[in-house]
Amino acid sequence: MEDSSTNSTINRIAFIGNYLPRQCGIATFTTDLCEAIATEYGDTTCIALPVNDVEPGYAYPARVRFELTEKDIDSYRRAADFLNINNVDLVCLQFEYGIFGGRAGSHILALLRELRMPIVTTLHTILRDPDPDQRRVLEEVAALSDRVIVMSKRGAGFLQEVYRVLPEKIDLIPHGIPDVPFVDPSFHKDLFGVEGKIVLLSFGLLSANKGIENVIAALPAIVARYPNVVYIILGATHPHVKRLDGETYRLSLQWMAQEKGVEGQVIFYNRFVSSEELVKFIGASDIYLTPYLNPAQIVSGTLAYTLGAGKAVISTPYWYAEEMLAEGRGALVPFRDPAALAEQVINLLDNEAKRHAMRKQAYLFGRAMIWPKVARRYMESFERARAERRHFTPSPGFTVKALDERPGELPPLKLDHLRHMTDETGMLQHAIFTVPNYREGYSTDDNARALMVSALLEALGNGEAFELASRYLAFIWYAFNTETGRFRNFMDYRRHWLEDGGSDDSHGRALWALGTVLGRSNTPALHSMAGRVFEQALPAIRDTTSPRAWAFALIGIHEYLQRFAGDRRASQVREELAGRLLRLYQSHRSDEWRWYEAGLTYCNAALPHAMLMCGQSIPNNAMTEAGLESLNWLADLQRADAAGGHFVPIGSNGFYQRGGERARFDQQPVETQAMVSACLEAYRITGDKRWRKEARRAFEWFLGRNDLNLPIYDPTTGGCRDGLHPDRPNENQGAESTLAFLQALLELRLAENTLLSVETQS
Repeated sequence: MEDSSTNSTINRIAFIGNYLPRQCGIATFTTDLCEAIATEYGDTTCIALPVNDVEPGYAYPARVRFELTEKDIDSYRRAADFLNINNVDLVCLQFEYGIFGGRAGSHILALLRELRMPIVTTLHTILRDPDPDQRRVLEEVAALSDRVIVMSKRGAGFLQEVYRVLPEKIDLIPHGIPDVPFVDPSFHKDLFGVEGKIVLLSFGLLSANKGIENVIAALPAIVARYPNVVYIILGATHPHVKRLDGETYRLSLQWMAQEKGVEGQVIFYNRFVSSEELVKFIGASDIYLTPYLNPAQIVSGTLAYTLGAGKAVISTPYWYAEEMLAEGRGALVPFRDPAALAEQVINLLDNEAKRHAMRKQAYLFGRAMIWPKVARRYMESFERARAERRHFTPSPGFTVKALDERPGELPPLKLDHLRHMTDETGMLQHAIFTVPNYREGYSTDDNARALMVSALLEALGNGEAFELASRYLAFIWYAFNTETGRFRNFMDYRRHWLEDGGSDDSHGRALWALGTVLGRSNTPALHSMAGRVFEQALPAIRDTTSPRAWAFALIGIHEYLQRFAGDRRASQVREELAGRLLRLYQSHRSDEWRWYEAGLTYCNAALPHAMLMCGQSIPNNAMTEAGLESLNWLADLQRADAAGGHFVPIGSNGFYQRGGERARFDQQPVETQAMVSACLEAYRITGDKRWRKEARRAFEWFLGRNDLNLPIYDPTTGGCRDGLHPDRPNENQGAESTLAFLQALLELRLAENTLLSVETQS
C-alpha cells in the first residue's frame, strides 16, 4: 500500500456543499471528499459549510462550522464574512444548480464574489444546452474559481466549447469511491437473506427519472430464464420528491411489479443507507443496473461506486455511462427498452466468463478512483490554485464594502403576528393595537394579500407556507360568487357575507393572488383549486372600471403566464387591460403630470408596475416607456426635499389631485409595498442600479427612515403599524399593513437572485 502524503502548504480548507446526514448524492460526495482529505493530510484542518433546504437544518457532525440557508441570500454573504475572517486558505465548492437558492443556483455568486482566498470548484452538472440563466451562472462560477474540477472528459469538453473555460484551468479528477476488495457476490448475500439467488441491484434516491419501471418491465423475461433472480431497489425516495408527491412513484413501481407477476422477485429497501451498508449491498449484487432516462447526466456516484467495486454493470447510454463503461467495462442498452435490457441481463448470466472479465476490467479501472488517490489529486489542484493566485494576483486584503456596494441586511422574517391574525376562517381585517378586532371580520382583499405572501414564503422554502396558503385559498374560493362571476369582499365574524359582490379592486387583487399561486407555487394541491377559480373569475375583470383593478389583475396574469404561456384567453385579457392603461396614460400625460389619472390615490406604483410587466411580456415598447417614465416621475414626487431624501408616500388624508395640494399624511404601508414591487420590476428590466436603490429607499420607510424617524415595522411582534400620522405612528397592527410589510420584505429577498443576474450582465 502506498504511503499517504501528509505534507501540504494549505493549513485550512473549507468545503461548501450539502453534507451528511442530509440525504442526497452531493452530501455524500462532499462528506467523503472532506473526510478523505482530512485523513490523507493530518496537518490540514477541514471544515464544512453545508446548505440547508429545510428550516430545522440537520444534525451535522463537528466538522460543520457554518450553515447556509438555501433561499436566504444574506446567509451566503454572512458565510463569505465567516470564511474571510477565519483564516481559511482555500475554498472547495461543490456546484450543482439545484442545491443553491436563486435562479439556477445564483445565490452562490453572492458568496464567491466576496471571498479573498483561492476557490476550486467541482462541477457536478455541466449541461450541453443550458438555458440563459444556467449558462450565466456556470460561466461566472468558473470565472470566480481559480480552478475547476470535472469528473469526465465529456464534461471538460463542454466547459471549453459551451462555457468558454480555458483548458489550462480545468482538472480532470475521477469521482471518488471506497477502497473495497474484489469479492465474490455470494460473500455478502446471507446478510440480506438472498443466499442462492442471482441479485440485480439499483440504488440511489428514488425519483421518476431513474427508469426503474423499465427494469421491472424486463423482469418477466429474465425470470422465465432464471427463476432465482431477485431485483433489489435500494434507497429512500428523494426528500424533495417526497415533499411534493409523497411515495407515488414507489407505489407505482410496486403496483407494476404485481401486474407483471414479479412481486416475489422485487425487494424494496426504502431507506438511505450508510456507506458501510452500501458497500455490502453492492458486494452482494451480481449485476448492477442504471436504467436512467436522461442522457444529459455528466456524472453518477452510484455508477462510480459499483464500477470500482468490480461489478458487472448494465446501463442506459447517458453521458457518464458511455465514458465509464467503454472498452468492455460494462454494457449499454437503449433508453426505455425493457426487451433490450432483459436480453443483456440474460446474455451476461449465460456467459459467466464474459461477466467476470467485465468485472475485472471495471475493478482495475476503478483503482485510480479510490478516495486516498482522489484526495491527493484534489490537493494537487488546491496547491496549483494557491500558487497561481499568489503568482498572478496580489492578495486582496479583507475590505468592508461601502453601503452602495453592499446594502444593509434585511430584517429577519418573523411570522408571529401573521399567525396571530389568522384563524380557522382566514385573515382577520383589523387589530386594536396587536389584538385581532373580531367586530371588523374578514375581507377578500386581505386574504388575497395573505395568499400572495404565502406563495412568496413557499418560494423561500418556509415550512408553514402550505398550511397558510390552504387557509387563505379556501377563503378566496368561498368568496367567489359563481352566479355573478365576482368575488364578495366583506364577511363578518359569524361568516355572513355582507354583500353579493365586492369592489373592482378586490376582484383584481384576488386574480393577482391566484395568478401568483399558479405561477410560483410548486404545490399541486393548490393548483387545481386556484386554477379553477382563476379561470372562472378572469372574464369579469373586463367589466371593471378601476385602473388599479386592471393593474392588480395584470400583475396576476403576468405571473400566471410565466407558467402557462399558451393560455390564449389570458393573453387576450392582458392585452385588452394593458391597452386600456396605456390609453389612460397617453390621454392624461403632460410634461408636468406624467400619470394615468387626474389624481394620485392609493397603491399608485401598481400602475407603472403593470405597464412594465406588460411592456416586456407582450412585448410593447410604448408600455415599457410609459411604465418607466411614470415610475420615475412618481419616485421623484415621493421623495423628501433633501438630496437623496427619504421616501414620502402620498398621504391618504386627501391624496393628491392635479393642480391641488398634496396630502403629506396619513402615510400608508400599502403605498410603500407597491413602490418596492414596482422598483424591483424596473431594476429587473433595465439593470439600472438606481431602481435597486429606490426599492431599498422605499422599504426603509418601514424601518424608520421617514418623516418622523420612527419605525412602522414592529420587530417584537412581526407586525406592522397601520400608518404614519403627522405626530405618531398608528399603533394598530392590522392585516393590510402587516401583509404589505411582509410582501415587500419577501419580494426583496426573492429579488436578490435577479439583482445578481442583472449585475452580471450589465
